[in-house]
Amino acid sequence: MRFTQVLRGTASAVVLAGVAAIGVAHAQDTAAAAAQEPETLTVDSIIVTAQKREQNLQDTPVVVTAIGAKLLQDTGVKDIKDLTILTPGLTVTSTTSEASTTARIRGVGTVGDNPGLESSVGVVIDGVYRPRNGVSFGDLGEMERIEVLKGPQGTLFGKNTSAGVINVMTKEPEFGFGANVEATVGNYDAKGLAGSVTGPLFGSDKWAGRLYAATRQRNGYNSVVTGEGPSSEKEDADQNFYTVRGQLLFVPDDNATFKIIADYTKRDENCCGAVQIRTGPTSAVVNALTTGGKGVTSPADPFARVAYSNRGSPQEIEDKGISLQADIDLPIGTLTSISAIRNWRTDTGQDSDFTAADITYRAKDGTNYAEFTTYTQELRLAGSTERLNWLVGAFLADERLDNEANFRFGADYEAYMSTIVLSGVAGALAPAGITVNQANGATFASQITALPYGSSFTAGTGLHDTYNQRSKTIALFTNNSFKVTDAFDITVGLRYTAEDKSLDTYQTGASNACGVLLTTAGQQRVAATLVGRGVPAALFATSTGTGLISTVVGNMCLPWANPLFNNRGTQQDSSEREWTGTVKASYRLNPQVFAYGSYARGYKGGGFNLDRTQSSNGLPSGGVGVIPIADTSFPAEYVDSYELGLKNTLFDRTVLFNVTGFYQKYENFQLNTFLGTSFAVRSVEEVTSKGVDVDFIWFTPLRGLTVQSGLTYAKTEYGDQKVANDPTNALSLLPGSQVSFAPKTSASASVSYEHPVGAALKAKYNIGAKYMSSYNTGSDLFPLKHQDGFALVNARVALGDADDKWTAELWAQNLLDEEYYQVVFNGPLQGSSGLSATNAVYNPALDTNTYDAFLGAPRTYGVTLRAKF
Repeated sequence: MRFTQVLRGTASAVVLAGVAAIGVAHAQDTAAAAAQEPETLTVDSIIVTAQKREQNLQDTPVVVTAIGAKLLQDTGVKDIKDLTILTPGLTVTSTTSEASTTARIRGVGTVGDNPGLESSVGVVIDGVYRPRNGVSFGDLGEMERIEVLKGPQGTLFGKNTSAGVINVMTKEPEFGFGANVEATVGNYDAKGLAGSVTGPLFGSDKWAGRLYAATRQRNGYNSVVTGEGPSSEKEDADQNFYTVRGQLLFVPDDNATFKIIADYTKRDENCCGAVQIRTGPTSAVVNALTTGGKGVTSPADPFARVAYSNRGSPQEIEDKGISLQADIDLPIGTLTSISAIRNWRTDTGQDSDFTAADITYRAKDGTNYAEFTTYTQELRLAGSTERLNWLVGAFLADERLDNEANFRFGADYEAYMSTIVLSGVAGALAPAGITVNQANGATFASQITALPYGSSFTAGTGLHDTYNQRSKTIALFTNNSFKVTDAFDITVGLRYTAEDKSLDTYQTGASNACGVLLTTAGQQRVAATLVGRGVPAALFATSTGTGLISTVVGNMCLPWANPLFNNRGTQQDSSEREWTGTVKASYRLNPQVFAYGSYARGYKGGGFNLDRTQSSNGLPSGGVGVIPIADTSFPAEYVDSYELGLKNTLFDRTVLFNVTGFYQKYENFQLNTFLGTSFAVRSVEEVTSKGVDVDFIWFTPLRGLTVQSGLTYAKTEYGDQKVANDPTNALSLLPGSQVSFAPKTSASASVSYEHPVGAALKAKYNIGAKYMSSYNTGSDLFPLKHQDGFALVNARVALGDADDKWTAELWAQNLLDEEYYQVVFNGPLQGSSGLSATNAVYNPALDTNTYDAFLGAPRTYGVTLRAKF
């Protein structure tokens, strides 16, 4: 029987799905409530579709955390970031914008700043694969349930899911009329309004519809010091969006169901400014260039939540799409077709130096955006016999990615770079007893280029790069479970994927300075200028002098200033043909205990780096410039995963206690790392993740009280091998270390209680907590990017009508106001990385960087009023 048929017109199915999430209310003392809910809730009620068919959770040989509609509502889950408090082993972070949102499971995920990277954790909403995690970030509307599948799911779900899947199912139209509305107010001047209506259409019992709409606004979490502007935005990390989602359900007879879903979301917000967590010595230069001398905070005080940003961080995101799902019963099985076309576009700006000085920025002017246009088609035919559940299918995807990037010089760029480059030369020569005259350091660029001051790096100019990528995917798959005996099942899944990608790149824009410096005459002028500032002329006949010239030219001609990129067009292509699949064996030892073992092969496609990269930071031997790299491709990522699990249904089916041990080995792990001047994807030869997942649910004897908890212990480590293609040894700390954003221990717990208040009212309480042990937030694992272990607590108290006709909720997110970092990163162009000149190993004594961070959300609280008709 199809899932749509189960849901149609049955409120009880909603309750059964919600059981998986804890916090589901028990039967009320009133007769009406008793008719809606089972007398006793049991583990048998938890249904999931992790294998594209309905199964009891305890009969599914997959690690699944299923969260139903009731708990999603009671805990205020609106998007996948809210989901983390309910799911051990799941981490979701955002960086330069909310569009750069990354999900990680068991410590494995993909940094989201490069849109050319596909996601390790796939997101599927109503059967439609979303190409990146950031595309799925936003208000998900009315949800039926969310299933978090851990480990590679390379057979049945979408494209490449090497770490797991977040499978979201929204509420379908119902054939009985219903409507609801909710209004929310909270701190930071938060306001929200949402409503939906569902029911039959056209006076028929064959058509039904559902319409959901919501709008939410909130002031920013961070205040902003804008310096000399031009931005006048005094807050950051605010919220301002609206969303509309409509569904049309057509059931012509008992053998067919058709569903159309269309949605549109628009966000116009400011995100994400960064705060300093440590301010380095370059702060003196930054402050000297800023009106009022306040370019950065010194000393750093990150949780004062003050960002320094003269250019602001505006973001505009538009997400829209339409899908058609058809389920048709045929004599041999059920045919399912899901066709979808989606468009997602983000247009952003950024103060790229994260200070109030006007050094570098990205302008929100239509030339700094990413846009995905994706068409997907999935076909599945599934059936069963007495001993066999079988499924065959095909998946097609045509994805177009259009990405434009600008990066511009601010009015202070020339003075700033001149000062810090000259200071760096002075610092390098100081141990040799050579004193460099640093007076009028701001004019150093104009001296070595012989250009008028201010024209070496003209304010408002810079790079403008265009990337047009197209990806075509065809996959054939099958998944079959054979019942060898009444207790013993074997499941075999296999998928063949053919994927072709092409990338057209066009790059333009350069500084006037580097047109001079990347010539022999320009390099001679560098030497002459340094001699005039006290460097002995004889030094330039030695390798030390050559190195000084290389250092000056390399720092002045960083990727965005390198004229060798100007008017440069390249074309790249890749083709991959891969087999993935799974083998699972399960055995029901007795009615209470289900055991299974599994092997899965996962795959995440390769791609291209969508940023400027060049050969070195100086002049290559025998060359005349810093050479752009033409081949920006990176290979596919693979994983072999092994699991052994026991699913226990105890105490008359009122307790669920599941334990799974896992071992995952990744090859060519795709690490997107910030080099200080650009992003680059490095392939790490080996990453292993091993540990245990534990899930617990208890429907207690106390009527209305449910307890749920979970634990993931994951030792997720890089192999001992040195990272290839790491010329500056920026990743020297990786071998043998725990992967970034990978806490070893992640635990969640939730307690829900519901009871009648008199004859006409009921009260509900929910408190949930998530603990994560310490982890590093940087791809290079530098120690100052460390985040200590912390716990987040959410709570809700509600009083309402016994039949849920109205409810008033008092809620708090991050109740204890826990302070933590989402991501810590090197302040751009603001210090030395701490790599030793002798052996390129990180030395904290040499680390003079300013470090910036994107913070986690502070405590928020408010009141929500709901009404149901």
